[in-house]
Amino acid sequence: MLFTAWTVFLVLVIGGVRGAKVLRGEARPGDYTAGVPHGGDRYWRLNRAHSNCLEFLPLFAAVVLTGAVLGVDDDWLDRFAVIILSARVAQSVTHVASGSTVAINVRFTFFLVQVVSLIAMGVIVAGHA
Repeated sequence: MLFTAWTVFLVLVIGGVRGAKVLRGEARPGDYTAGVPHGGDRYWRLNRAHSNCLEFLPLFAAVVLTGAVLGVDDDWLDRFAVIILSARVAQSVTHVASGSTVAINVRFTFFLVQVVSLIAMGVIVAGHA
């Protein structure tokens, strides 16, 4: 649920930025074409951070749901879920904060942590199948 909450938080920030610009007359509602970079660099990185969450969330949810359906009760499953959430938040914050080479490398490291943790969760769930 916290992963979903983080994803929703990011879209609310995007909506807040867009809404504020429209209300101030700095943009029109139709100025935000999907998939086309618009706004400043940080704003576009915020959009990408949200998209990254949307891309990973179904994978995470599938493993968690499968574990729940199978009745998997494993402390490591819970630990890896917390690691994934923490790494996702850190990746998103890093993504929005900077587009520098160092930030990109840090983001990738947080992404790898998530992938390895998800694989570990999948192995745990599969071991209980």
